[in-house]
Amino acid sequence: MKARLDAIIRREQAEYLERLLPPNSGIVAEMEADAEKNGVPIADREVALFLEITARAMNARRILEIGMAIGYAVVHLAQAMPDNGLIVTIEPKDEMIRRAEDYLTRAGVRERVRIERGKALEVIPRLEETFDLIYLDALKEEYSEYLNQSLPLLRVGGVVIADNVLWGGQVAGEIRSPDQQESTEALREFNRHFINHPQLRAQILSFGDGIAFGVKIR
Repeated sequence: MKARLDAIIRREQAEYLERLLPPNSGIVAEMEADAEKNGVPIADREVALFLEITARAMNARRILEIGMAIGYAVVHLAQAMPDNGLIVTIEPKDEMIRRAEDYLTRAGVRERVRIERGKALEVIPRLEETFDLIYLDALKEEYSEYLNQSLPLLRVGGVVIADNVLWGGQVAGEIRSPDQQESTEALREFNRHFINHPQLRAQILSFGDGIAFGVKIR
């Protein structure tokens, strides 16, 4: 989630765009309330909607998510897929998996999701599927290695999306506290790596907390 409403763009623009978003209801609204109450990091609403729109536009049938938490992005992605679609999502924490399974079941999408328990850098090398879309939203310090490991699994013409790449504006400005130093520097390096990657046509989009968006071209 973004650090504050106007971390990236001016507040009046952010408030206008926020008002345009239709309110969520049901399971999705429940998950948002859960995340806010319990400090669970989930995608911003506009980012989750963007993921769903992208998956629908691509007619994505195989998706890899790195960093599930309570399954907020998974619900959006699964709703965009056909019944025979599959999301492979990676999550190391048992408590997050337990809560996500409850939400996914109640949302009616559990059968489209395979949860891989473990650390992403240990799980990704074991995967054998070819994916249409890859979504990165886990440890920022490991983003570059997530990309390196997962990109061979993405089909040519497939899309890779990474969340939080502007990191509350810190990648382009002052680092606000010592505990943000490592993650900020890692994201700065990841953004350079991503934009200049020879297998991607890519750019950074300045909504949510910053989205890296790339299409695999070779």
